[in-house]
Amino acid sequence: MKPLVSVLIVEQSDIIIEGLKSMLQDAGEFNILAPLHDVQSLVERVMAQKPDIIIVNPQLLGMAAQATVEQLRRSRPGIAVVAISTTLLPSAVLASFPSCIGLYDTQNSVVAMLRQMADGGEEENDNGSYELSERETEVLVLLAQGLSSKLIADKLNISVHTVNTHRKNITSKTGIRSIAGLTVYATLHNLI
Repeated sequence: MKPLVSVLIVEQSDIIIEGLKSMLQDAGEFNILAPLHDVQSLVERVMAQKPDIIIVNPQLLGMAAQATVEQLRRSRPGIAVVAISTTLLPSAVLASFPSCIGLYDTQNSVVAMLRQMADGGEEENDNGSYELSERETEVLVLLAQGLSSKLIADKLNISVHTVNTHRKNITSKTGIRSIAGLTVYATLHNLI
């Protein structure tokens, strides 16, 4: 039997903490450590409890996000540090993290991402390809700009059916179903 992956959540909001704990406990493969509401004792806690994954709100780290993430990786090699984004953050802050959980991410996508990170790999969806194609990225950007499938089809000189196929692929790869969620995703990944 594979050992449970230990996860430390660093977040101020009890609602977000409890939501993440519930999602991860339902998966049955994560050991959720007692959460931290601030970063004052983060390094000491990591050294004492040796979590495999830290989920942290970058706002708690402030301008020291990159330095803190590097310090955590030095103190515990192999640790995965994941951002949980509750607001729009500067791309420089998000660049410190290999992956990011958004408020609109589904339970399946969060669990899959953390599973991959625990295994030391990049996030991957069920069909083995997480990366959006160039055309899917174009469609995503236009969706985030508020264009309908018809307008996207006209703009890209493709059929509405092809646009809808790209939309299904985008949803499958990102795990995000709503336009608002896709807009946040596009923003967080510096696509718009």
